Amino acid sequence: MSIPTEALRAHDTAERRGKTGYIDPHTGLLVLTSAYLLERGHCCGAGCRHCPYDPEEQDRAGRPPDLEPIE
Repeated sequence: MSIPTEALRAHDTAERRGKTGYIDPHTGLLVLTSAYLLERGHCCGAGCRHCPYDPEEQDRAGRPPDLEPIE
């Protein structure tokens, strides 16, 4: 999955500041950081942009098959 450069910058800034998420510069939607998702302790299977879990765990959690796994 290719993440736009602006979103990666916003993600990195949010993580450096200890924030749980950031507002996507293109959609205006809240996107959770990988640090927050990892701290939760499990993959929710929702197809989070910065999911820190491996593709097998994403599949077990019920990630929709039409979404490309994030590695």
